[in-house]
Amino acid sequence: MKIAIIHDWLVVNAGAEKVLKDILELYTNADIYTLVDFLNEKDRKSILNGKQTKRSFIQKFPFAKSSFRNYLPFFPKAIESFDLSKYDLIISSSWAFAKGIKKSKEQIHICYCHTPIRYAWDLYDDYISNLSGVKKFLVVKTLKYIRKWDLSTVNRVDYFIANSNFVKERISRLYNKEAKVIYPPVDLKKFKLHIDKEEFYLTASRLVSYKKTKLIVESFNKMPSKKLVVIGDGEELQDIKSLAKENISVMGYQEDEVLVDYMQRAKAFIYAAIEDFGIIPIEAMACGTPVIALNKGGTAETVLDGLTGVHFENQSIDDIIEAINKFEKMSFNYNSIRDYSKKFSNFKVDFKSCVNEVLSNKLE
Repeated sequence: MKIAIIHDWLVVNAGAEKVLKDILELYTNADIYTLVDFLNEKDRKSILNGKQTKRSFIQKFPFAKSSFRNYLPFFPKAIESFDLSKYDLIISSSWAFAKGIKKSKEQIHICYCHTPIRYAWDLYDDYISNLSGVKKFLVVKTLKYIRKWDLSTVNRVDYFIANSNFVKERISRLYNKEAKVIYPPVDLKKFKLHIDKEEFYLTASRLVSYKKTKLIVESFNKMPSKKLVVIGDGEELQDIKSLAKENISVMGYQEDEVLVDYMQRAKAFIYAAIEDFGIIPIEAMACGTPVIALNKGGTAETVLDGLTGVHFENQSIDDIIEAINKFEKMSFNYNSIRDYSKKFSNFKVDFKSCVNEVLSNKLE
């Protein structure tokens, strides 16, 4: 069987790329297609195991490496430009455009959906709120076009797999399609149990607005006796550094070894984003570290309030402070938290079983 795997774009090693890595390990002979591929050599080896990718015409556009997102209006045509006619099975790893590939009726397309396009749907208002004038007009027009295109491609997918119940509901609401839930993989070999916790809290993510890292920093600014470590890089890094008071250490980007070390030693991991799933809180729990997280999105279903962490209801300073004060009056079993995280380590088995079932039903 000839297999093609489609991934939106390859520029960083984040949660979606961890899923891709495991899919590629299951289907080692598959060909890989992506809009653009600008991975560094370390990430290329980690994710792709040295395999080459087939890229769209956007790869050759001027300044694509630094600004490929500026070519957003071309993404639908670019993903449709791939000729996949020689493949029997197409697997898309999609949070944006990969699900929109073209195929024939004889081919099978299974989409592992990280989310429908967030900036065209659920984050639409946030995305355009700070824009004005001609730029806002162009962005609004582009996103309306992408919404229309996105809905027009739904029936190109034969079978949806969602990365959480939260995304399953979104697929149902926006696409009117059913989906099976298979949680993304967590590397339990890398994130090991550590029961000697220290007197600091940790948050780590890309430093972009919807992650709400600024909100966490502002909360700790009001709790000068409590220490916070911030790990991550992104457009908000300098703002967060200037905002943080002396009790907050903003470390910027760190290698995995450093992140794991801090994750193991932190008294709790704090996360305020509305995530589709959110792998990094699970990685913290794999270290035995409790998670203080928003009771919405992926963390509402992955963090067990009172058992593996503490929920807060709103993205507000008061709610975060209240959750931290509540956490400090509680005790947690680090071994139990680690054991709970193991339920998220079955991705390969569950994914391959699902694919085999779809293929078997198709053949019947």
